Amino acid sequence: MSFHLSLLIGSFLGVGQLAWASPITYTVTVDTFSISGMAGSLDFNFNPGPLETQSASLQILDFTSNGALAGNCPCGTGDVSGQLPATLTFDNLAGFNDYFDDFTFGATISFNLSLYGPALSTPDGLSTSGSRFVFSIFSDTAGTVPALTTDTTDGFAFTVDVNLDGTTTVANSSAQTTIAPVGGSTPEPAGWAEMAVAIGLWLMFRFRPRSRGTRADQEVRPTGWGRE
Repeated sequence: MSFHLSLLIGSFLGVGQLAWASPITYTVTVDTFSISGMAGSLDFNFNPGPLETQSASLQILDFTSNGALAGNCPCGTGDVSGQLPATLTFDNLAGFNDYFDDFTFGATISFNLSLYGPALSTPDGLSTSGSRFVFSIFSDTAGTVPALTTDTTDGFAFTVDVNLDGTTTVANSSAQTTIAPVGGSTPEPAGWAEMAVAIGLWLMFRFRPRSRGTRADQEVRPTGWGRE
């Protein structure tokens, strides 16, 4: 295979890898006007599934609100670091990874949710469970009375699942909550297309018929080239 073809295929594969290496980011906005002034609580957790789960991480970034965090920390349990309104970082290495804080609600809450790590960039094909991020809102400081959600059993406002193929799935149980992917952050299908083109090019050049050369070419071969 020629140097130029190798370089072309390498470029295609490199772009495909980059498409999957970027974090998957969502912007989240919650309209809390209907419970403004209420003393409640917020809960964030990111946990592995019950079976073999590949490593993944997430961050809560750019948290803003006109409500008031109580700051009764340490609030984290498991693989959690940071404290709101600064960045929170979660890993899924422990069975339960949770951040809980008392909160007096204002009109809105907003933050960015960024997911990254091997489970999203390079799925191993061996794991049998994904991971799940959960955000919950409660109208009491004990975290027992769900608010702004139709999920009265678990109190989830929304969840984001990290699937075994590296994609994510959002489930929203709150009419007051908007979750939107940040442009360019989700895995691009084009990455797969570019990889398929690269493999096709390699196969085409790998198995193309080889020229046998002219009789004159064969007659001037050096002695000992192949069988006599």
